Amino acid sequence: MRFFPLHVHSHYSLLDGLSKPKDIAKRCEELGLEGSALTDHGNVGGAVSFINAMKSKEKKAILGCEFYLSKDISEKPPREKLTHLVVLAKNEIGWKRLLQATSESNKPENFHYKPRLDLERLSNFADGNLIAFSGHAGSDLANIIFSDPYQAYNCSTYEEAKSLVRDNWYELSCSLAAKYQNIFGEENFFIEIQLIDQNSFPAAKVVAEALRYVSKKTGIPPVATPDAHYARREDAYDQRVLLCNKLETTLQDVDNKMRGDKDFALSIFFKSSNYHIPSLEEMKEIHTDEEINNTCVIADMCEEYDITGKPRLPKFPCPDGMTSEDYLTSLCRDGWKKREEQIEDSIKRCGYITEEQHKKRKKEYGDRFKKELEVLTGADLNDYFLIVHDIINAARDRGEIVGAGRGSAAGSLVLYLLGVTDVDPIEYDLYFERFYNAGRNTKDRVSLPDVDMDFEIQKRDDTIQYIKDRFGSDRVAQILTYTRMQGRSVLKDVLRVHSACGFEEMNRITKWIPDEAEISDQLEEMREDGEASIIRWALENNSKELEHWCYKDANGKLQGSMAKRFEQAIRLEGTNRSQSKHAAGIVIAQEPLNEICPILYDKRTGQNIAGMEMNDLEAMGHVKFDILGIALLDKVHGVQNMILEKYNGNL
Repeated sequence: MRFFPLHVHSHYSLLDGLSKPKDIAKRCEELGLEGSALTDHGNVGGAVSFINAMKSKEKKAILGCEFYLSKDISEKPPREKLTHLVVLAKNEIGWKRLLQATSESNKPENFHYKPRLDLERLSNFADGNLIAFSGHAGSDLANIIFSDPYQAYNCSTYEEAKSLVRDNWYELSCSLAAKYQNIFGEENFFIEIQLIDQNSFPAAKVVAEALRYVSKKTGIPPVATPDAHYARREDAYDQRVLLCNKLETTLQDVDNKMRGDKDFALSIFFKSSNYHIPSLEEMKEIHTDEEINNTCVIADMCEEYDITGKPRLPKFPCPDGMTSEDYLTSLCRDGWKKREEQIEDSIKRCGYITEEQHKKRKKEYGDRFKKELEVLTGADLNDYFLIVHDIINAARDRGEIVGAGRGSAAGSLVLYLLGVTDVDPIEYDLYFERFYNAGRNTKDRVSLPDVDMDFEIQKRDDTIQYIKDRFGSDRVAQILTYTRMQGRSVLKDVLRVHSACGFEEMNRITKWIPDEAEISDQLEEMREDGEASIIRWALENNSKELEHWCYKDANGKLQGSMAKRFEQAIRLEGTNRSQSKHAAGIVIAQEPLNEICPILYDKRTGQNIAGMEMNDLEAMGHVKFDILGIALLDKVHGVQNMILEKYNGNL
């Protein structure tokens, strides 16, 4: 017998799911499972990481989403009770439908606390390429069984929960199941039976008994699911720290409420450790063979496909029918003429005064240009450089001040000739390979350059609007980023949730945990050897300062009064905490963005953003550009205006 988990959350279900994609893949390997689905709450942001993690373990990945459903999406009450529906992509077309449905749920008129859909809107994307199942607690098919679902789910006994079953539950359940089947297709809808926590959650057993009967009478097949929010049972201890952060409470407060028999949000996760990825043996104890076998029926219906790919650069509109290579070459030649006097001065500054030395040095420029252009053309990156040049040039045409060149981009002569940077890489012996190394490219993967473009903060939005006007507002968006639990902040979270110490002592402890940026090189070395941890680095490098609370013994184990808290904080490092708009990154795509990634609603800014992180978008072949706002440029421009005003523009 085979079992395939189809209802699984990762840490992309923010402060709710704990598992990173690699944890899910490792758990599948440990249990000998063929793979897993990923069904995060209201988003598909973990798709790329999940596919790559599963691929590394040679496991099958199924992409899905647990959508939030609203009965009347036109209403926006103070706090709406939303239901859930799990939807899986059968194939690559189904994946695109998931993206479109996620984008629809994030439209401002639909978003209310959460991204929402109603069945009518969701049905617009159900064209035979999606599979759905309903029946877990909180889904419509489970809720409709009870006169008061909320009360039923909080019952402490099976008898109490059963007493709340509606008189006409059967007719209502059959009608709703038929509606789902009609929307998704006869073979694409299953009745979900979820019993993984029946002992701690009596209502689950009542729902399962009712839905098994509905399945038998209607012929709609049942399917067994977990509701996995972490990989292993023991991980429940760590998930509770996330939940306490979400609820802004402590474990002590939670214990007090549970002792007083008070109900509170997400209480089931504190009562039970059963929300893990179960083994086949665990599922066989509580489910029928048919329910378990149908997990693999669904898995077999889902095709394997890859959403990653080579870079798909948007084509720059070159004039007069020129190719991007010809136009880039032409712009560089024009740039040479404009820079010729500067280049001559730099040659003289470097001491090349004889005619022979002068010719040799000038040849370096020509050879360097040919080499760079050959590399860029070979990697099909000419359009990238044309776009960067166009963005910078447009800002200058608007009278704005732009940066002279940041980081490794100053090592490119092509960028210098284009006027993107103002640093002569030959004069200062800057290496092009530090900026772009073609040796990293493979047959299946071409790396993209990274040019950080600096603009005045007050004019940055003008630049973004220009890009949207130039390439299409439906193909340009700012990018999502996740804030992660790291170093000092996660240790504070753990100490606070456990009420382990007072605020002052917490600060004394965490002052010895450095910021990630301060030790980025050392962390990179740690990643090469395994897992990178800011806290572990601190224990090794600030050991004397931290030994009062935690230290490593001769065997490398953590000891001390706070050892358990440090251990937990280390385990939680890297877990997603929140999402927001990236400070600089935007994506420019060849096609409408809602066909290639979800478009999410950013509650903080009220804007729509590309709902995947920049590294994931690049892995999918979409191109990220960094448009940075630099306050110093505003100040320089302000001083420049003051001087011009003083001298009436005559300088």
